[in-house]
Amino acid sequence: MPLLSVIVPYCNVEPYITECLKSLAAQSLTDLEVILVDDGSTDGSRAVAEDFVARDPRFVLVTQERQGPGPARNTGVRHATGTYLAFADSDDLVPPGAYDLLVRSLETTGSDLACGGVERLRSGEVSPSSLHAKPFRRSVERTHISRMRVLVRDRTVWNKVYRRSFWDDRRLEFAAGIYEDLPVAIRAHVVADQVDVLSEVVYQWRERDVGEPSITQGRQEPDNLRARHASIRAVREIMAAEAAPRLLVSFDRVVLEKDTAFLLQAVAESDAEERGELLELGRAWLADLRRSVVKEASALRRLELYLLKRGLADELREVRAFRAKAAGELRAARRRKKDEGWYGDYPYLRDKRLQIPYKVFDISEELRLVARVESASLDGDRLRVRGEVFIRRLEGRRLKVALWLEQDGTTIPVKARWKKRRTFTAQIDASALAHGTWRMGVRAEFQELIKDGYLRPAPIGGQDDAADDDPDLNGSTQELGTCRDGQEAAWTFSSSSRE
Repeated sequence: MPLLSVIVPYCNVEPYITECLKSLAAQSLTDLEVILVDDGSTDGSRAVAEDFVARDPRFVLVTQERQGPGPARNTGVRHATGTYLAFADSDDLVPPGAYDLLVRSLETTGSDLACGGVERLRSGEVSPSSLHAKPFRRSVERTHISRMRVLVRDRTVWNKVYRRSFWDDRRLEFAAGIYEDLPVAIRAHVVADQVDVLSEVVYQWRERDVGEPSITQGRQEPDNLRARHASIRAVREIMAAEAAPRLLVSFDRVVLEKDTAFLLQAVAESDAEERGELLELGRAWLADLRRSVVKEASALRRLELYLLKRGLADELREVRAFRAKAAGELRAARRRKKDEGWYGDYPYLRDKRLQIPYKVFDISEELRLVARVESASLDGDRLRVRGEVFIRRLEGRRLKVALWLEQDGTTIPVKARWKKRRTFTAQIDASALAHGTWRMGVRAEFQELIKDGYLRPAPIGGQDDAADDDPDLNGSTQELGTCRDGQEAAWTFSSSSRE
């Protein structure tokens, strides 16, 4: 009996399957079997599979008429004999040490499943998967989605190893159709007793260049969006059945951030023939989202949803084009004096024809201070610090910024040199600091807006700033610095480290 069974369904992936199977054959964990499920493939994929079966006794081939990836995976599970289960898509890659890391973690902790980080593979180049970046910033053993809610973003089955007894006891099974892995991945997290989270990359998820497009690459097609919506509804039913209402809110946030973007873009780019059915789907989609989650969304996303609800597809197209052109540098505008609010300077803000309520454009909650140390080093008694300070939605605006070190009520001003209005460098005479821990404070002002806080470590790998607001995550620990857990974590300097 092998330690691990890896299930690989395939159908018409001749350009990629060889590279995938080579990555499985090269695993440092050699005690495995690879169950290849031919799901009615009509190209040369089967010949590749047969070649691996002939050369490597760990590879097993199972054939069935085309039923889709979900039923194909179920077929693979029925043929699997390993203590642990893993799934791989036939166009993706698995790094050599991935299964060794995941299985070793389960052997040590006794958890029900172990999951790890993911990279996107595009034209031979790899980059972090934006969907998986936040859950896998740090390793955590024996946790659970109820305590680490950021795991609602971990919606794929192939970056994991499952204990087979857990899989069978919880009667996990894939449905037919597309996006069949989302309900299984989330349900496994919910019904598990404990889960291991590994920060190491264990999977490379490909965006195809040639051959048939993948399911996710057709994500703006009406049938694809309907299937995605059905899968999202299935997850909501799972969470309701498992009495996980707090997870529903977290899940809806991800749906609004990720899935809804594909719907909005599809409506914006639709022709007259598709527009009606997409708008109908959009109204059903919006009806499912919690109002509290929509209210806390960014003003630009609220504007898009407002236009979708009113069926204003042409206007939505303009807003989507504005978003793409802005590339994250979204403008803020102050309204007339009698109104103290801040509003996004977005399309239709002043349009009298549409009369969109100003509250749709309100960005007051988005004007957050971002202040972080990117590097710190000690050269003799000179502490050199580099970082950045800005206010969200006011990027590029000239701020009045003050920096200081503080310890037990004592504050020492810090002079800094600024570049491009947001990046600073500072040199501090560490010999003048009393022993103990100092932290760096900051005040940023723009017109009547004042934001105070402390500099924090930069996110691991330079990920998006929005992740800084997630209390489930830790920042990285900088040289000479420490970072306390939680949202209020600050960069600190211990003067005793000068010795």
